[in-house]
Amino acid sequence: MKPTIKPNSPNFSSGPCAKRPGYSLANLPKDILGRSHRSSLGKARLAKAITETKRLLGIPADYHVGILPASDTGAFELAMWNLLGARPVDTFAWESFGEGWVTDIVKQLKLKDVRNFSAAYGELPDLGQWDPKNDIVFTWNGTTSGVKVPNGDWIPANREGLTLCDATSAVFAMEMPWDKLDVVTYSWQKVLGGEGAHGMLILSPRAVARLKDYKPSWPLPKIFRIAKGGELMTEIFEGATINTPSMIANEDYLDALAWVDSIGGVPALIKRSNDNLAVFERFVAKTPWIHFLAKDEVSRSNTSVCFSLDATPDQVKALVKLLDKEGVAYDIGAYKDAPSGLRFWCGATVETADLEAVLPWLEWAYAEVTKAA
Repeated sequence: MKPTIKPNSPNFSSGPCAKRPGYSLANLPKDILGRSHRSSLGKARLAKAITETKRLLGIPADYHVGILPASDTGAFELAMWNLLGARPVDTFAWESFGEGWVTDIVKQLKLKDVRNFSAAYGELPDLGQWDPKNDIVFTWNGTTSGVKVPNGDWIPANREGLTLCDATSAVFAMEMPWDKLDVVTYSWQKVLGGEGAHGMLILSPRAVARLKDYKPSWPLPKIFRIAKGGELMTEIFEGATINTPSMIANEDYLDALAWVDSIGGVPALIKRSNDNLAVFERFVAKTPWIHFLAKDEVSRSNTSVCFSLDATPDQVKALVKLLDKEGVAYDIGAYKDAPSGLRFWCGATVETADLEAVLPWLEWAYAEVTKAA
C-alpha cells in the first residue's frame, strides 16, 4: 500500500546538500549586506570563517586555510596549477571527478611524467601503487560512486611528494589525517549544507615550501595566483580574498559552523553521518532488489551513498520521478556519468528520521515501476 508518512525534509541532494536542522535564512545577520569585503567588518567575518574552520576541524596551527572562488573545483584546480610539475605525479581515480583531475593534468597542464591508477565505479584502486617520491592526486570520497578512502595509514610520514586531496564530500563527515595531507580542498555546500560558489584550500607547511621554491612553466591567471615573488600571499589566508566573495554565503557558512559547535563538533557530525548510513545498511540487508554500489563496507561512503537496483534504467528513472512527484525524495538519481541507480546524501545535515521515513516509499515506488515487468 502507498505509505502516508513523509519525511519532514525530502532534500537528499548530494550538492547543494540539505540545510542543517532548524535552519532559517531569516536568522542570518543583515549588517554585512551592502558592505565591502575589504571593510574591517567584512575582513573580520571572513577571518572568522577561517579561524573557526581551523578550530573545529583540528587543523594544525602551522597549516594555512583560505577562502577561494569557484567552489571545490576552483580550489583544487588552483592547487594543481600552482603545485604540480615539480615531481612526477601519481593519480588515483575511481569516479568522474577523480577522472576529471586526471584529464586536466594530462590534457591541460600536459604533464608527461604521470601514472594513473583507476578503478571502476564501486571499487577502490590499490593505493599501495603510489610511489611516495611522487606527488599524488586523489579524492578522499568519490561523490559520484560512494567509495571513500578508509584512512590515511597508506600515506608515509616521510614521503617526498605532496599529497593533493579533493575532500569536498568528506571534510566534516570523516576523520581527516591532517599530518598526511598537504593540500585539501572542499566546498561549503557539501557536508555543512552551506551555499555554493566558494571553496576552501588547506595547505601544509610542505605545500607552502613548494609554492616558494617552485614556479610553474605555464602562466597563471589572476584567479589562481596565491604566491608572488617566491612568497605565499598570506593575506588570502587571513580574511582577504582573490576576488569579491558572497558575504551572505559566508554568513551562511558561519551559521553552519556555529551549529557544528553546538552539537558537539566534528565527532557529532561523523556519528550523524554514520547513523544515516546504518539506516540503509539495515534496509539493504533485508531488501533483495537494492544493492550498495560500494560492495566493500570498509570503503563505503557515509555521505554520498550510491545504489544499484534490480531494474532497468528506465524503471529507475521512473522511480526517481515518482518519488519527486510525491514530494518524498528530491534529487536522488545517480550522477549522470555513473551506472544507473540511486544516490542519497547521508551527511550530517540530513535527519535519520527522514531517511527512515523514505524507506517504505522506496519499496512502494519500486513495486509500482516494476509491476508490469
